[in-house]
Amino acid sequence: MRKIVVLSFISLDGVMQAPGAPEEDTSGGFKYGGWTVPYMGEESGKLMLEQMGHPFDLLLGKTTYDIWKPYWPVHNDNPIGAAINKATKYVASDVPFESDWEKTVVLTGSDVVDQVKKLKESDGPELQVHGSGNFIQTLLKNDLVDELWLKIFPVTLGPGKKLFQDGTIAAAFKLTSSHVTPSGVIFANYERAGDVKTGSF
Repeated sequence: MRKIVVLSFISLDGVMQAPGAPEEDTSGGFKYGGWTVPYMGEESGKLMLEQMGHPFDLLLGKTTYDIWKPYWPVHNDNPIGAAINKATKYVASDVPFESDWEKTVVLTGSDVVDQVKKLKESDGPELQVHGSGNFIQTLLKNDLVDELWLKIFPVTLGPGKKLFQDGTIAAAFKLTSSHVTPSGVIFANYERAGDVKTGSF
């Protein structure tokens, strides 16, 4: 059984859109692209390398795949780039497509959720999900996310694509590790922990 791990950069108000560059994703008139950059430093980079420094495959939405494809294949000298290029990239897409990026597998059709379930049941390394805001909603809605590795930044952004949006279901999670960088970024890892429990004071 393979775990699906969602790795997301999010603001305090849950926005995950365009963390890396101004033109990364301007849909909906989003104007704060690159909002993580002022907070990233040596310690954040080290922690990211730890999260991506072991074998994994990728489970991506088509938009994130299209953003990554021109960049990472020509950055194999970067440790993260080398890991991404080595990984099999499973891409959920509304329409079939062909790609010359090695180790790309397209998941398409009305049974994408069933295809992801079969992937989880297969042998292999963990499946990491980066970006892919719309696709994450499908994973959450179908309770397919085993762990959340969040990077929470000390900024609010208002309107924008949010990690917990249309696909969110009631679910409990357990904090398994946390770390705060000098710039105030909280690295917090959570694993799925059954149903939500309620009570009263």
